[in-house]
Amino acid sequence: MTRVSTLPNSPDLHLVALTLLTLGLLLGWDSTGGDLALARLAGTPAGFPWRDNAFLVHVMHESAKNLSWLFVIALFAGIRWPLGVLRRLSVRARAQLAFTVLLSVITVSLLKHASHTSCPWDLKEFGGVASHVSHWAWKVYDGGPGGCFPAGHASAAFAYAGGYFVLRRVSPGAAALWLGVSLVAGLMLGVSQQLRGAHYMSHTLWTAWICWTVGFAIDLVAAPRASRLPADEPAVLHAGS
Repeated sequence: MTRVSTLPNSPDLHLVALTLLTLGLLLGWDSTGGDLALARLAGTPAGFPWRDNAFLVHVMHESAKNLSWLFVIALFAGIRWPLGVLRRLSVRARAQLAFTVLLSVITVSLLKHASHTSCPWDLKEFGGVASHVSHWAWKVYDGGPGGCFPAGHASAAFAYAGGYFVLRRVSPGAAALWLGVSLVAGLMLGVSQQLRGAHYMSHTLWTAWICWTVGFAIDLVAAPRASRLPADEPAVLHAGS
C-alpha cells in the first residue's frame, strides 16, 4: 500500500512565521504615531490640496478600480478558458485563485463598513470635524463619518496577493512575480489615496496583510497538502504492506 506522508509542510511553516512577523511590525507601526506624521506631509489646515487632482481621482482611483474588476472577471472566465500560466493549474486551483481575489476584496470591504475610523480629510486638523482616534478603538466614535479602515481601494491590487499560494505549486518564479506586482501596485494605490487624504499609511499596510492572510487561510483549507508542495518538491511516499 502507498500513502502520502502527513509530516508538516515546512514551507507553510515558514510562511506562518513570515505572517506573524509582519503582524508584529504592523502593530509596531501603529504605536509610533507615524500615520499622522505622514498625513501632515500632504495635508494642511485647509484640507488636502491633492484631494481632487485629476490624475489621482480618474486614473489612480476610478480607472484602477475598474481595471481590477476586469481582472477579476478574467480570472473567473479563466476557470473555464485558461490562458498563460493558468493552463498549468487544475480547474480546482484556478477556482481557488479567482475566489481568493474576490473573498479578499469582500473581507476588506466588510471590515471597512464596520469601522468607526474616519479618513484623514475628516479630521479637524485638516479642516474636517473628526478627532483622531485609533482604528483599534472599537465603538469609540471620532465625530466623523467613519468607514475608513482598512483601505478598500488598495485591496484592488492587494487582493491578488493570495494568488501566490496557488501559483507557487506550478511556477515559483511566476508566483513571486505575481506577488511582487500585487504588492507594488497596492502600495502605489495606497500612497495615491494618502496624498488625497483618503487613508493613513497603516490602512494600506493592514489591507496588504489582511489580503495575504485571507489567501493563506484559503490555501490551507482548500488545497490538499500534496498539492501545496513546491513544484520541485515531490510528496514523500512510503511503501507498506
